[in-house]
Amino acid sequence: MCKITVVIPNYNGIRFLRECLDSVLSQAADTPGYEVLVVDNGSTDGSLELLRENYPRVHVEALPENTGFCHAVNVGLRLSESPYVILLNNDTKVKTEFIKNLCYAIENKPEAFSVSAKMLMWDNPELLDDAGDRYCVFGWAYARGKGKTAERYSTPCEIFAACAGAAIYRKSIFEEIGYFDEEHFAYMEDLDMGYRARIYGYRSYYEPAAEVIHYGSASSGSRYNEWKTSLASANNIYVVGKNMPLLQWIWNLPFLVPGFLVKFAFFCGKGMGKAYIRGFWRGVVRLVTSEGRVHKVRFQIRHLRNYLAIQGQLYLNVLRFLKKS
Repeated sequence: MCKITVVIPNYNGIRFLRECLDSVLSQAADTPGYEVLVVDNGSTDGSLELLRENYPRVHVEALPENTGFCHAVNVGLRLSESPYVILLNNDTKVKTEFIKNLCYAIENKPEAFSVSAKMLMWDNPELLDDAGDRYCVFGWAYARGKGKTAERYSTPCEIFAACAGAAIYRKSIFEEIGYFDEEHFAYMEDLDMGYRARIYGYRSYYEPAAEVIHYGSASSGSRYNEWKTSLASANNIYVVGKNMPLLQWIWNLPFLVPGFLVKFAFFCGKGMGKAYIRGFWRGVVRLVTSEGRVHKVRFQIRHLRNYLAIQGQLYLNVLRFLKKS
């Protein structure tokens, strides 16, 4: 059995797939044993034909329609039999020691649920796209180091959550805390996953030696659009409501309300205020319906220390955001 399974969700990503797979299949000779699984989300652009004709080493799970990032990832996770799983976006190109360095990083940290890679911008690899994700008391999730010089982020550290676009996970922990919440469809599902792991006492880390170049927004088409804005705003309020106990929610309300208002104003400035409100309302509705409530993380007194540690992180990450660190 291989030690690692690389799961690549794909939806109409034929223009990226060849470069992505070629880089994954060309890892350093001393890389631990790994296999590659592409979960195709009902692509109609010839992706399946490309895979079947040119990549016999790659396992393919073809879904009949686009079921969303979360469902595709969960399919890959459940099919994987290895102790570690790397989730990798299709619009990436990894360096030759990417898999090895992620594997070594998580093996050396028994409390780690996930380790996030150093994601570089496709059009300017000197700049960072993501060095792990953070979450703050205003309800804002943000990519650490985005747009900054990559050399500044060359030290491993703890983060709030790993970016699922390029990260390794310890599979056994999914069996304990549950898989990706498919109510998200896409966006913020990795932040939600890392938040839940923290509630259970696990940690996420950043490993700069594992480098990957990321195109970004390949499936949604652009960084800001109405579909993405609506989906992300729904997931934003949903993450808060499902992970925070009532008392913590009330405690943080003086920060969350202005935080959401600032976001609304930001998207109004981009002409997407209505899309933000529509999504936000869908997120609220999801929290009170049976489909959403079933995913609520139930408060357990044994996790109280973890909730307190999370609250400290929510405060600390505001300061880090202001310092742009």
